[in-house]
Amino acid sequence: MIILYPINTHSGISGITNMDKSHARLCRQGCFAFTRRAGAYTLISMAAFSRSKALFHKEICAMGEVKRLRYCIDGEWLESKAERYMPITDSSTGELIAEAPCCTKEEAEAAIESADRAFPAWSSLSISKRQQYMFTWRDVLVRHKEELSLLCAKELGKTIGEARGDVQKAIEPTELACSLPALIQGDASMNVTTGYDSTSYRFPLGVVAGIVPMNFPAMIPWGWMVPLAIATGNTVVLKANSQTPLTSIRILELFYEEAGFPKGVVNLVTCGRQEAEIFLTDPRIKAVTFVGTTGVGKKIYSIAAEHGKRVQAQTEAKNHALLLEDADLESATNAIINSTYGCAGMRCMALPVICVQESIADRFVSLLKEKAQAMKVGCAYEEDTRLGPVVSAAHQKSVCDWIQKGIDEGAKLVLDGRDFKVPGYENGFFVGPTILDHVTAEMSVGDCEIFGPVTCIKRVRDYEEGIKIMNRNPFANGSAIFTQSGYYSRRFVMDTDGGMVGINVGIPVPTAYFPFSGNKDSFFGDLHVLGKDGVRFYTRAKTVTTHWFDEKSAKREVGTWEGSTEI
Repeated sequence: MIILYPINTHSGISGITNMDKSHARLCRQGCFAFTRRAGAYTLISMAAFSRSKALFHKEICAMGEVKRLRYCIDGEWLESKAERYMPITDSSTGELIAEAPCCTKEEAEAAIESADRAFPAWSSLSISKRQQYMFTWRDVLVRHKEELSLLCAKELGKTIGEARGDVQKAIEPTELACSLPALIQGDASMNVTTGYDSTSYRFPLGVVAGIVPMNFPAMIPWGWMVPLAIATGNTVVLKANSQTPLTSIRILELFYEEAGFPKGVVNLVTCGRQEAEIFLTDPRIKAVTFVGTTGVGKKIYSIAAEHGKRVQAQTEAKNHALLLEDADLESATNAIINSTYGCAGMRCMALPVICVQESIADRFVSLLKEKAQAMKVGCAYEEDTRLGPVVSAAHQKSVCDWIQKGIDEGAKLVLDGRDFKVPGYENGFFVGPTILDHVTAEMSVGDCEIFGPVTCIKRVRDYEEGIKIMNRNPFANGSAIFTQSGYYSRRFVMDTDGGMVGINVGIPVPTAYFPFSGNKDSFFGDLHVLGKDGVRFYTRAKTVTTHWFDEKSAKREVGTWEGSTEI
C-alpha cells in the first residue's frame, strides 16, 4: 500500500518508524512528502508530489487495500459493530477505496450521549476562550487545505480547483465564527419603564445534529454546520454522508489532534436513514440541520419539528437563468458554462435551465455548444480538468436516464454526454456536457433536479414570459438574469422567487456573512444557514428585565403589567 504523507520540514523525520500511529499528526502541508510501500519510506519533494498527484492517486487505488472506516465518539475512533458497510469509490477510476459502516442505532445514540456530556463544560467556557479555539481551528484548516482538497476530489469527483473551493467554503464560515463576540451580542436599554431596564442575551441550545449530503463533504458539515454551532457553545453530532465521508473524517481527526478541541464537542457516525431517525426524536437533540432531497427534507422537518426541534432543511433546486437579448453574450455564456457544469452539476446552486430570448437563442445555443465541447473532461485531480466525474456508477446511470427521458419527452439533443470515456480512466463515472434544447413546460426534464452536467434550454418571447416560466417551478433556491438593462435587473430582484439572486452572476452564492437563503420547496425552516440567521438558529434568546429597590419601593404599588408598560 502507498500512503502519501505531506510533512512540515520543522517536524523532521523523527517518528517515521511509528508512522501508522502518528500519520494524522504528521500529515501537514510543507516542503516534503513521504511515500510508504511495505514499511519502507521515501522522501520526495512537495513539488514532485504536486506534479504527480494524479499518478500517485491512481497508484493508490490500484494497489491499496480497501479500508473499513471507524466512527468517532469522545474524540476516539471506534470499530463499528455494523453488519453492513457502504462502498466509497474513487470517482475518476471507479475503484473501491474504502467502506463506511452503517453504524447501529446504539452507536448513533452513543454519539448523542457524548455530545450531551461535553455540552456543560464547553458551553460554560467564556466567549473569548471559544473564539481562541476557532482562531486555532481556522489556521489548521488553512494549513491542510491542499491535502483536504485532494481527498475531496478523489472521493467525490470534483475537479481539484472545485475541491479547493469546497474546503475554502469551510474556512470562510470558520472565520465568521471567529467574530463571535460581535455576532452574539444582545441588546439593552435602560429605563424602558420607570426604574426598569431590559437586556436580551443569546445562549446555546445544547446538542445539535447535522445530516450531510454527498456533494460538499467539507463545506456543508464543516462550514454550514459546525463553526457557528460550536462557537455559540453547542456540541455536535454529524451524520457524515456514506458515499463521501473521507474528507469529513480527516477534518475531524485534525479537529482533535491539531486544534486540540475538548473531547466530545463534535462526534461523527455514518449510518442509514433508519438509524438516523434517532436524531429527529431524541430529546437531547435540540436542532437539526439537513441537506438533501426534498422528500426526505419534508419528512425530517415534520418529524423533528413535531418533537420540538429547530430545523434547517436545505433541499432540491432547479435554478433558472433568464438571458435577455441585450446581454453580453460571451460573458453570459462563460458564466453559464461555469455554473451549469461546475461540480459536474452536482450542486444545488447549479444553473441547469436557461430561459433565453428567442431573438438570440440560436446564437446562444451554438456558442454554448462550442464552449462546452472545448471543456476538458477528465480525472478530478489533474489540474487542467474542467469537468470531472459524477459521484458513483448509480448516479451516472441516473443522469443518463434523465437525458434519455428528455429526448423521449421531445427535447432536441444538441450535445450528448452519455457514454463518455476518458483515456486512462475508462471505468470512471463520467458524463460529458449535455445540452437539451426546446424544453417546454410539460417536460419533466426542465423542472426536476437532475444533479448532473445537463443544460435545458427554454425559449421565451420576452422578460414577461421568462419570469413567469421561472416562477412556475416548485423550487426557488437561486435564480439569475443576464442583461445590460438596469430596469429589468431591478424588476427581476423584485419579481423572482429565487432566494439567492444573480445579476450577471451565474452562481449567486453569498459569502458566509450572509444567509444561504433558498425559498419554496428548496428550503424548510425559519432561519437559514450562515450569517446572522445561523447565529440565531443555534442560540435561544433570554430577555432580562431588572429593577433595583430603593428606600421608597416598599410603599410602591405594583400593577398587573409590572415594568412592562407605563401609562
